Amino acid sequence: MANIIYQTPQEAVQLVHSGDTIVIQGSTSVPMALLKALTQRAAELRDVKLISGFAIHPEGAPYAKKEYIDSFRALSIFVPNYLREAMREGTADTIPVFLGEVPSLFRNGQLGCDVMMLQVSTPDENGYCSFGISADLAYSGCECAKVVIAQMNSYIPHTQGPAKIHVSRLDAVCRIDEPLIEVPTPTPTDIETRIGNYIAAEIPDGATLQIGVGGIPNAVINALRDHQHLGLHTEAITDGVLPLIEAGVIDNSQKKVLPGKSVGSLVLGSKKLYDYLDYNPTVELHDVAYTNDPQVIRQNPKAMSINSAIEVDLTGQICADSIGETVISGVGGQHDFFYGASLSEGGKCFLALTSKTQKGQSKIVPRLAPGAGVVTTRFQVQYIVTEHGIAYLRNLPLADRAKALIRIADPSVREDLERAAVERFGIGFLRLK
Repeated sequence: MANIIYQTPQEAVQLVHSGDTIVIQGSTSVPMALLKALTQRAAELRDVKLISGFAIHPEGAPYAKKEYIDSFRALSIFVPNYLREAMREGTADTIPVFLGEVPSLFRNGQLGCDVMMLQVSTPDENGYCSFGISADLAYSGCECAKVVIAQMNSYIPHTQGPAKIHVSRLDAVCRIDEPLIEVPTPTPTDIETRIGNYIAAEIPDGATLQIGVGGIPNAVINALRDHQHLGLHTEAITDGVLPLIEAGVIDNSQKKVLPGKSVGSLVLGSKKLYDYLDYNPTVELHDVAYTNDPQVIRQNPKAMSINSAIEVDLTGQICADSIGETVISGVGGQHDFFYGASLSEGGKCFLALTSKTQKGQSKIVPRLAPGAGVVTTRFQVQYIVTEHGIAYLRNLPLADRAKALIRIADPSVREDLERAAVERFGIGFLRLK
């Protein structure tokens, strides 16, 4: 293998030109040294677009500031916390798109990808570097980009699967060894634990799991410890699944797609999890176009999709990306896995939320807030779960849905919701009482 010629970040970003579109690797693997160096070139660059996905980094997006508005345009398909203020100020924007479809937009040219910026592992004996903990958009980004600029980092785990790149494909390499950002595992509250128990009771042995991130997903995981022969085919792999894997609860023995292997497209967690993945043949990271393909997901029997929501209206419309007009996240893989699991033999789709916000406002509402985005439509919804129980809405008429949802709403708002249901559905609702 040829020797690698390392450059400084400032030298590497000289490959970026005005008018370029840059795709940035996400999860906790944001190539921050490159982004800082790029921002230093603001005075000499114009109209550079930077596209990011789900990402976490304490230093945020240095390029998304008012003073750089002519130089850079920050675009995200999943608004991270650090871009929310920029979104409010108009210095950043979001692209509404199903996450699993983004790679195809790179490949057919609808979303440009002139430059890919990412972190990679050190090369293996054959000269291949791993995309580490974020294969989701990096796989297709590197495939389509004219220029690939990488931070090579010995702390990046050499994850298994096809998400690798040969050193000869890297146009510029900076050697920056620094620990990855770690994300603590949320401890479920008592309310989240109740929700997790409701969902776990509906999951059969031999199911294949897609589990989101947060307190409720971890509550579900905690409640699955007595299950057997579970599989994992998900978007994000978190620390929560480690105890189930180590205990043999997740053994992937009954999966049809890559049996015997846990499959994801990105990783979010602790050093313990990152170390566990290093050269581990039982876990594979793949292009998000593969992990989130409903036609792949459906091949696993008993596929279980478990996601969260911000707000649900009385007809079953789900808002999961915004608070009113303010976009705070994105659709992510919710739709992809929801649809795939609904097509799976024995598959189930759960949308979980606490019945009230921290301010005491009901999350089950007569109508979604003005400007709220519908991420999961009422035509797709199956199980809605709060700490007060489960409402199964699939195939129910609208008035019946309202009744089922009111039953799992916070008791303090049920009368108000009933009045709203009577106003909306009239005798059709009253006859159900």
